[in-house]
This record gives sequence, structure tokens and C-alpha cells, in this order.
Amino acid sequence: MTSSDKPENAATGIAAQDWAKASADPQYRAAVVDLLGALAYGELAAFERLAEDAKLAPTLEDKAELAKMASAEFHHFERLRDRLTEVGEEPTRAMQPFVAALDGFHKQTAPSDWLEGLVKAYVGDSIASDFYREVAARLDTDTRALVVAVLDDTGHAGFAVDRVRAAIDADPRVGGRLALWARRLMGEALSQSQRVVADRDALSTMLVGGVADGFDLAEVGRMFSRITEAHTKRMAALGLAA
Repeated sequence: MTSSDKPENAATGIAAQDWAKASADPQYRAAVVDLLGALAYGELAAFERLAEDAKLAPTLEDKAELAKMASAEFHHFERLRDRLTEVGEEPTRAMQPFVAALDGFHKQTAPSDWLEGLVKAYVGDSIASDFYREVAARLDTDTRALVVAVLDDTGHAGFAVDRVRAAIDADPRVGGRLALWARRLMGEALSQSQRVVADRDALSTMLVGGVADGFDLAEVGRMFSRITEAHTKRMAALGLAA
């Protein structure tokens, strides 16, 4: 294949390497360990939160559905934990730097009822997933495949949209309250993502250049524009104004 035949979006640099080759760079390795640690604790926290939210479910069917989602989140956590062990890292140590930020986010955005919990699971988690997918595009092939796999929808989307739209149809006043709640989640989720990155030198270096074909500042802006656009589409799916 000549250079002119090369696909426009073909992977280059770190994104074209496997873990064995890419991890020879100690700075890149540290960034990936941070990323997997943040993701692992995020999945563990999601499991705990969904299990707790199940207590607010109005029906046994809803309770069972949330329990199934919680189980899927825990399996995602196990995959990340096992991967950290596989590459010679202690999972608890890798997760620990992110506990305060993620716990703080969940404390500040504790839902007051069943519907707020559903919106948080759908909107809040999706914002974080969009961010991690953007980062994953620049990772080595092995790490990218794992990250994309654990960000798979666990059933939140269809379930949340169905229940929230039904609630708004039953009482249109609910829509205004949930729209305000979703906007708050958007702001908190973006702030939390920025805090996590800023607190970890390896991650911030990877994101803004120097490691793994990082984003330049213009691309960072475009990335957050894409995340905001996806959020707007999710709000529309819920029947809420962004």
C-alpha cells in the first residue's frame, strides 16, 4: 500500500502498537495504569450505586433490572482488576488515587428519587464513557480493546429512556426538574474528569501531547464539543431540554 492509499483514519504511533511494545515507555505505562485504575474504581462505584438505587425502584421488575446492571458493572470491574494484575500492578494501589474524586462526585450528585437515579445512570455515566472512549482512541491496541469493552452499555440506555419518558408523559412537570438535574450532572461530570486528569501527571501528559499521540489544545476543545453534542442527543432521547 502506498502512502496515498493509506486510510485517512489508520492508526499510527502508540495506537498502532500492542501493549508489549507500547509499555516499554515508562511514562506511557504509568498513564495507562492510572487510566485503568480510574476506570476500575469507577466501575466498582457504579456497581455499588446501582445496587443502592435498586432500593428506590418502584417495582420488582425495576429492582431486578437494576440488579442485572449492577452485576454487569461488577464484571467490568473484575476485567480491569485482572488486567492490572496481569501487567504487574496492584489493583488497589492503582485505584486509590481516584477514590476521593469519584466518591466526591457521587456524594455531590446523590439522587433524591428513583427518576434522578435513572437520569444519573444514563446521563452521568455516559459523559464519563464518552471521555474515556476519546482517550482510548490513542491507546495501544490491547488497552484500547479492553477499555472499549468495559464501556459497553449495560442496559442503562433503553431502560432509562423508557422509564423517564413514561414518567414525563404521566406528569409533564417532571421534565423541568429532571432537565435541571441533568444539566447539573453534566457540569459535575466534566469538572470531575478534569480534576482526575489534572491530579495525575502521567495522564495529563498523555492527554495534551508528549505521550501516545496526545491531543493538542485545539483537539481538547473539539473533544469536549463532541461530548457536549452527545449529551444533547441523550437529553433529547429522554424528552428533556439540554
